[in-house]
Amino acid sequence: MSDRPPAGEPRIRTIAMPADTNPAGDIFGGWLMSQMDLAAGNAAGRRTHGRCATVAVEAMSFHAPVKVGDEVSLYADVISTGRTSLRIRVEAWRRNQVSDECVRVTSAVFTFVALDANGRPRPVPPEAP
Repeated sequence: MSDRPPAGEPRIRTIAMPADTNPAGDIFGGWLMSQMDLAAGNAAGRRTHGRCATVAVEAMSFHAPVKVGDEVSLYADVISTGRTSLRIRVEAWRRNQVSDECVRVTSAVFTFVALDANGRPRPVPPEAP
């Protein structure tokens, strides 16, 4: 496990808010997963130049909690493509309000399917040169 966020800009950067907490006062895992899905969906849509849908999430691991006020940065990269599908690795990193230290809080692999205008699977276009 790296102690530094991935190179490049995150797909999404957001602030964890009080409405996003669970009964223990930590940020709810479902909120974090939805942010990860948004980041993966952004990567999928940009790679396929169109609509995509999440079909699976695998290997979701929570490494550290997120607190109210933390800045959460989500990094997403396509790790493989099939005929109509893509696998995207997503990492979420937090930085609290009073430090520059970044901590990886969760990671997962999301699978998306490219969809046509009728919601049917369509081929993933070749990667641009």
